[in-house]
Amino acid sequence: MAIQNKDLPRFSIVAQKPYVRRLVLTAVLLWLVLAAAWLWLLWYAFQTDAGQLRSEVHRLEAQLAVSEDRRAALQQSLANAERADFISRNANNQLQASLADKDERINGLKADLDFYERLVGSSGRRQGLNVHQASFEPMAGGGLRYSIKLTQNINRGGSTSGQMRFTVDGVQAGKLKTLAWESLLQKPSATGQNFSFRYFQALQGDVMLPSGFTPQRVNVILKGPFGTIEQGFDWAEVRPEVAAATQP
Repeated sequence: MAIQNKDLPRFSIVAQKPYVRRLVLTAVLLWLVLAAAWLWLLWYAFQTDAGQLRSEVHRLEAQLAVSEDRRAALQQSLANAERADFISRNANNQLQASLADKDERINGLKADLDFYERLVGSSGRRQGLNVHQASFEPMAGGGLRYSIKLTQNINRGGSTSGQMRFTVDGVQAGKLKTLAWESLLQKPSATGQNFSFRYFQALQGDVMLPSGFTPQRVNVILKGPFGTIEQGFDWAEVRPEVAAATQP
């Protein structure tokens, strides 16, 4: 059995070697320096990349602004070109329509001139009061614009005068019906249309056909000192398209 010496202390102080402490401190300092250097390198790299990125962003933004300006300019140019093309095509269509209308009028005037030259010329056939032409043009609201041309070349020294009226024969509700002059004008007390001319005259006015009435024939009646003259025209002769348009 071992015997312990109660006079000996339980703990003892041992002196540490000085070079070991310096070695530890050196290692810690070196580690701190390396860590600081690594952090600085990271910060520098980040700052460098961020600056480059900001420069690239600014460059791209500038390019985008230029592209937007070019796109806006191209859109405006396209809109201007489309507008100019629309105006040009519209003007061309109007010009073509105007030329066609003028050609039609010129041809009509030439035909009228030839007719009137034959009418008043020495070689023209002598003819008394006559309805040379009757025509009807549709109007807005369902009305019709009529034109009745009267001619004569017998009484070369004076004028021929009188009154003109006409009636329209047709079918309504499956029955034959004749529309009188007063009914066509929608004036119960309407009188005939006066005329007075030496060689020719065109009488014009407006009439209205009732709904569901299909016209078939026009009868023109001339009254004056010469007596009474009546001439009939088929509706297809005076206005074929009107006849189709007035079908019930």
